[in-house]
Amino acid sequence: MAARPPVPPFTLRTAAEKVRLAEDGWNSRDPEKVSLAYGKDSRWRNRAEFVTGRDAIVAFLSRKWRRELDYRLIKELWAHDGNRIAVRFAYEWRDDSGQWYRSYGNENWEFDDDGLMRVRHASINDLRIEESDRKYHWPLGRRPDDHPGLSDLGL
Repeated sequence: MAARPPVPPFTLRTAAEKVRLAEDGWNSRDPEKVSLAYGKDSRWRNRAEFVTGRDAIVAFLSRKWRRELDYRLIKELWAHDGNRIAVRFAYEWRDDSGQWYRSYGNENWEFDDDGLMRVRHASINDLRIEESDRKYHWPLGRRPDDHPGLSDLGL
């Protein structure tokens, strides 16, 4: 497998770049594409679910995005050191009944030497919101460069 730049050890600039690339990938809502950022044997803890390997990641993300409609995500770098990055994030989505949510969380990432994520731990809480309380209104896909980030939005 080819390297997935930026690669560790991370600087402030390369860690922030890695976070934005991850955000862009997840906002594509393409499980196959997203899975390529993870090692073949990548291990996840997402809430109370444990996932290992790319096939399981694709299955997990496929289920996620069938349930979490109109998904839009913002990630923000929290800290970095060597081959690890800590991220905070919030995403907005609705269920099939039309109820909107904002899901808040933190992730801890560990990368191999090629820049593929080998470990991902995610802790997430869901908050019901009214549609009028939504803050993410860009068209589905990549967040525009001029759209405010989490801190700018007060999240």
